[in-house]
Amino acid sequence: MPRDYVHGYTESEAVRLNEQARTLADLLHHDTRFPEDSRVLEVGCGTGAQTEILACRSPRAQITAVDMSAASLREADKRIRAKAIGNVRFEQADCRRLPHAENHFDHAFVCFLLEHLANPDAVLKELRRVLKPGGTMTVIEGDHGSFYCYPETEAARQTVRCLIDLQAETGGNALIGRRLYPLLKQAGFEDVRVSPRVVYADPSRPEWEQGFSRDTFIAMVEGVGPMAVQRKMMTLSAWQRGIDDLKATIGRGTFHYTFFKAVARKAN
Repeated sequence: MPRDYVHGYTESEAVRLNEQARTLADLLHHDTRFPEDSRVLEVGCGTGAQTEILACRSPRAQITAVDMSAASLREADKRIRAKAIGNVRFEQADCRRLPHAENHFDHAFVCFLLEHLANPDAVLKELRRVLKPGGTMTVIEGDHGSFYCYPETEAARQTVRCLIDLQAETGGNALIGRRLYPLLKQAGFEDVRVSPRVVYADPSRPEWEQGFSRDTFIAMVEGVGPMAVQRKMMTLSAWQRGIDDLKATIGRGTFHYTFFKAVARKAN
């Protein structure tokens, strides 16, 4: 993850990322498989929540997972060792200047990284450089503009808008999901295919209300509260009212969000 990661590198954020990965595993990864002996590069692995899923679903692929944060890599390595997973190795590296030769990897994977970067196009071009001709690029990102709920209040909408604006201040783009197709085309990839992955929660799906609505999305928004109030985007009372209104959807309303998964190919 980048150094100016808007959600911070706290223990609570690590817990949230773990819950997000667990809840979304089947939705995002039911079709993520890499062949035996293929070389796979994961960029921005963080504490390894996605790495674990990749490694378990493609146990015969050789995965190299990189991140800029030494602390995150230590946690990721600890996680993988605890699960006795043997097909992953970790490297500290900058995704803008990867320490790998051209045409080295068969596949590359990025999840929830591009939204935090000021230059996602440059990173995609760097990933294209290290991919072999014919190699594939898989990108998964969210789009906070796809969120809506019922009942929905102005205060609830404003809290989510604060997160979008704060991420923009750091150079990121919380609406990047809708841009994946043009980004990959501009980076020189071919055969770009994008599929929306929709999360919908209501009281008949309590596992989604808890795992996504409460423990993933609302927790993410809630985490930037002190920063939003400090920057006077909202008053403390208005912020808390918005969070309470988001939580009020659980058990009696509905919650909707869309992720986007893109798969593309480097030309032969």
